[in-house]
Amino acid sequence: MSELFKNIEARTRLAGTNKLEILLFTLGVDQRTGRRETFGINVFKVREVMRTPAITAAPEMPSSVEGMVSLRGVLVPVVDLGRYVGVGADARRDIMIVTEYNGHTQGFLVEAVDTILRLDWAQMRVPPDMLTANMGGLVTAVTELKDNKLVMMLDVEKVLAETTTQDDQYLFKGIEPIEGSTHTVYFADDSSVARRQIERTLDVLGVPYVGSINGRMAWEELQKAARFAESTGRKVSDVVSLVLTDVEMPEMDGYILTKSIKSDPRFAGIPVIMHSSLSGMSNQQLGKSVGVDEYVPKFEPQRLAETLRRLLNCTEQQVRAS
Repeated sequence: MSELFKNIEARTRLAGTNKLEILLFTLGVDQRTGRRETFGINVFKVREVMRTPAITAAPEMPSSVEGMVSLRGVLVPVVDLGRYVGVGADARRDIMIVTEYNGHTQGFLVEAVDTILRLDWAQMRVPPDMLTANMGGLVTAVTELKDNKLVMMLDVEKVLAETTTQDDQYLFKGIEPIEGSTHTVYFADDSSVARRQIERTLDVLGVPYVGSINGRMAWEELQKAARFAESTGRKVSDVVSLVLTDVEMPEMDGYILTKSIKSDPRFAGIPVIMHSSLSGMSNQQLGKSVGVDEYVPKFEPQRLAETLRRLLNCTEQQVRAS
């Protein structure tokens, strides 16, 4: 299975080209439909694929959490992904996808892995509202293969959030509002869990915002803001204080969104924060290469709030100076 993950450097260079590679896998036959659906996960989040080792069960875990395994001395929680999404299995799922994102390592049990597919983010479509509602936002994007088969990208950040039993109230403790804030933040993220946490952080700060579910929609909103500013004789920075963007998003990723912002003189001086679960140095460097001003890992509200406060204060000082 390690053959699937050769040429890592070549894959890293895909970032900034609006391309990605996804690992295709199945979970079993859905008893409700009698079909075996195909799912996908971004290769950047996959550390390895292996035969499922012996799993040690742990008490008082969510029903989809099988237990834990020891990988090279590190204890890793294991989630039965099929059980989580409601797909039954006639036999034990023998394949484990080991993922690493948001600073966590976890194993996902799947029925089988297929291949790695390289495609353009523009080929990834936002799922229909009915599908999003029925699956609780679990599917973030859908793409169609040459044989007309559909592949669903799962929001693994949502899986991690919902299989973690800790209370997140403490994450926001001590965040103080920005007094007299006149800022407006635009943000883009395809994960419903991430969007809720961003909104919650901005609400605590007392900062208005405009949110989008991918880079293309965010770029459209920013274009609207730019046209509004021009029609009222103001600079765009008077109506857009800061842009916060995820990396992985259907139709247009965060790298291309940042490139678009930084190459458009109307948005000069507006800071862009890259907010991603892909927190490795290579991803941070790629963000810097397209003009990102700051990089903040996901699901760290305190750090996000501090960065927003600092950059928004700098933006306000620049506006006053001009």
